[in-house]
Amino acid sequence: MTNPAFGDDTPVYVISVAADLSGLHPQTLRQYDRLGLVSPGRAAGRGRRYSVRDIQMLREVQRLSQEEGINLAGIKRILELQREVAELRDHIFHLHNEMEAARSAVSRRESGRSPGGELLPVRRTRVTIFNTSPPPDQER
Repeated sequence: MTNPAFGDDTPVYVISVAADLSGLHPQTLRQYDRLGLVSPGRAAGRGRRYSVRDIQMLREVQRLSQEEGINLAGIKRILELQREVAELRDHIFHLHNEMEAARSAVSRRESGRSPGGELLPVRRTRVTIFNTSPPPDQER
């Protein structure tokens, strides 16, 4: 189903083809779009265009509904949480890489200097603290 010329997120399938590939009725796809469960891309004439990833998502929504007995509101929440988890994993991956690069830089600097030598620069952060208590002359 995947064409090397198109990525998994490229919207290429019209609703009738997406319905056939997912095993769902086109009206079900429209309902899922209205509910925000699976939101396909749009063509210039505003027609829906589904990607391979959209079709996989349609199958997952159907599985959760039919096999697991989860209602559409529950499925929407599950999909939102799955997206959030994926974003957090990606963020953790980048933070881990950044931390490893920093450790490597520190290690390289420490191996090339004598004890008591050059210090590492520290990024400074400005913190502003607002006084939330009233001025002394307004206390009663």
